[in-house]
Amino acid sequence: MPETILLEAEEKMEHSLEALHKSFATVRSGRANPKMLERVHVDYYSVETPISQIAGISVPEGNQIYIKPYDKSMLSQIERAIFAANLGVTPTNDGVGIRIVLPPLTEENRRNSVKTIHTMSEENKVAIRNVRRDAITHFKKMEKDKLLTEDDLQYYEDEVQKLTDKFIAKIDEAFHEKEKEIMHI
Repeated sequence: MPETILLEAEEKMEHSLEALHKSFATVRSGRANPKMLERVHVDYYSVETPISQIAGISVPEGNQIYIKPYDKSMLSQIERAIFAANLGVTPTNDGVGIRIVLPPLTEENRRNSVKTIHTMSEENKVAIRNVRRDAITHFKKMEKDKLLTEDDLQYYEDEVQKLTDKFIAKIDEAFHEKEKEIMHI
């Protein structure tokens, strides 16, 4: 039973880390990345649909993204959705697809992006610590119900803390990698 709680805690922490990597992918870093369009949804026949499901997205050059819809009648709606998403880019409709040329990031934009990813990292660390708190609460309840000894409780608390430290280190590592990518000119 305590092993199950440890495994569940590790799994939740892993999911939290994966979510952080997905969030980081949506932050501009100076290079074109199709994942920055993940949060853009288009009204496709009255259903909010991600662009990636109604169009092919490619990166023809390092600073460009090209979106070619499967249904050409969706061009104007995709264009409007990109404007509405407030990504700081201007889409250009060429009649076949939409080209987005990413302007170079200014120093101020880079610093704002770093602040954004720092906030994401901190929120993720809080989520990891909440998982730790929940696991320790389960262990204390088990000790209270005489399912664990005091020594076992201490052991499992230490194990959860080791897991927490490991995942917090991974979050810090991911943050520093993304920060380096953003600040690289």
